[in-house]
Amino acid sequence: MTDAAELRTRTEELLAAHPPATTDRAEFLKARFDAGLAWVHYPEGLGGLGAPRSLQAVVDAVLEAADAPDNDPRRIGIGLGMAAPTVLGFGTDEQKRRFLRPLWTGDEVWCQLFSEPGAGSDLAALGTRAVRDETTGDWIVNGQKVWTSSAHSARWAILIARTDPDVPKHRGITYFVCDMTDPGVEVRPLRQITGEAEFNEVFLSDVRIPDAHRLGEVGDGWKVAQTTLMNERVSIGGMSIPREGGMIGTVTKTWRERPELRTHDLHQRLLKLWVEAEVARLTGERLRQQLVAGQPGPEGSGMKLGFARLNQEISGLEVELLGEEGLLYDDWTMRRPELVDFTGRDAGYRYLRSKGNSIEGGTSEVLLNIVAERVLGLPAEPRTDKDVAWKDLAR
Repeated sequence: MTDAAELRTRTEELLAAHPPATTDRAEFLKARFDAGLAWVHYPEGLGGLGAPRSLQAVVDAVLEAADAPDNDPRRIGIGLGMAAPTVLGFGTDEQKRRFLRPLWTGDEVWCQLFSEPGAGSDLAALGTRAVRDETTGDWIVNGQKVWTSSAHSARWAILIARTDPDVPKHRGITYFVCDMTDPGVEVRPLRQITGEAEFNEVFLSDVRIPDAHRLGEVGDGWKVAQTTLMNERVSIGGMSIPREGGMIGTVTKTWRERPELRTHDLHQRLLKLWVEAEVARLTGERLRQQLVAGQPGPEGSGMKLGFARLNQEISGLEVELLGEEGLLYDDWTMRRPELVDFTGRDAGYRYLRSKGNSIEGGTSEVLLNIVAERVLGLPAEPRTDKDVAWKDLAR
């Protein structure tokens, strides 16, 4: 069993062989992956050493002290937080070797083709079709996806499509890896309330996906997708941040530096949100420790719920604290950013962008149901469509 001392030694050997100051960034990241120090809990040969997940912090601390480059995790968050654990859990050996290394180094960006105009909260109702070409064994995919972050810069996409319309909606779905450079893939920007087009809509027209790019069994896509969704909610709501990190840190900095803005009412609200942000941070730390024992469970939905509510309340407080300044907005230019930067923009951006937190990664309404039924064990809501073939559902 790899322990902390051995990991520290391996990391120091990596730094000695590839000094960050004189080694090309891409070369260093590839060497780190090959040394098993990318994500230590992954198997050997796939960027890890089969070590406990908790020991990743040992590696990260040594590398940070040496000012080693990272893989820009915010830019490739969908790949790291969603695609990678799904490929690891359901991919073939060949798929793992092909996808995981360039995914982790950031050479290949990933996006998620799940939601559709008629299947957002009710994702299992999706209508994008994948039909088998019996001659070649490939799958021909037609449909439309929406709210796709990073589609404009992605090389690959995780995709779920309907392969059998004659069974209930959860059972006729299959999971694929889609090549975003295929000529049948069209990406169109969706301009948001912030002025940016961070999201996209994606049209799939006779996109040919080889069966070798299928993850899991045919018709088993909903099960595979659950791994993706559980990891997504942890990656959104359970990020590791220091005390007063994130948006609460931005507001408290303003509070300390601008005493003329303070009022008693705002003080009471700030204290309340500071405490709630710290509780959420510590809860997230406990959740990450629980991940050492296995895959994330429905508890991640609770973290994502809290993340959305806190971001919206904190950003609202910040706008009120700044008064007239809070009504200003720095730039409405139409852009297609590669990442979301909550702390690098002004208060107006944070206020507007945080409105999407209760929609992206699963709406708060759906997540409340998950927490109620799968965490608290409350009776499930009546559902009349569970045993009805997808083709017979009202649309």
